[in-house]
Amino acid sequence: MTESVQNNPARKRYELEAEGHLAATYYELSDGIITFVHTEVPKELAGKGIGSKLVKGALDQVRAAGLKVIPQCPFVKAYIEKHAEYADLLK
Repeated sequence: MTESVQNNPARKRYELEAEGHLAATYYELSDGIITFVHTEVPKELAGKGIGSKLVKGALDQVRAAGLKVIPQCPFVKAYIEKHAEYADLLK
């Protein structure tokens, strides 16, 4: 099992492999702004915190890259609302 969140620019998504399944949050990138558009967590991983770990890892990488965030995805938006330490990333 891969424990870290990986950016897959070719597929425009951050990925997290867990228990043989792949969770992903998809994005669009333009002019220093990353727009998260959709997050998918397989039903086999539901309720295990995988979505939160995925989004946290993605946002940490976004911060390191100096990007701003537009959270169109409801899951990413809710995560940022619950974790104020990421509010400064919002565009």
